[in-house]
Amino acid sequence: MVEQFELGDIVQMRKPHACGENIWTIIRTGADIKIKCNQCGRIVMMDRLDFLKRAKKILSKGPAQ
Repeated sequence: MVEQFELGDIVQMRKPHACGENIWTIIRTGADIKIKCNQCGRIVMMDRLDFLKRAKKILSKGPAQ
């Protein structure tokens, strides 16, 4: 389970997207999390609790701010 994440992190989700990819980039954080599929570019927005349940692990950290 992912506990700490930041803008720009690349995460692996538990289930793949319809395009077959399960690697996503976080593009917005807050009460809702917005993620972008790294293969097809589709953007999905979900609430923080759903994201925390569905995220498997962080593959790489985003740029340091």
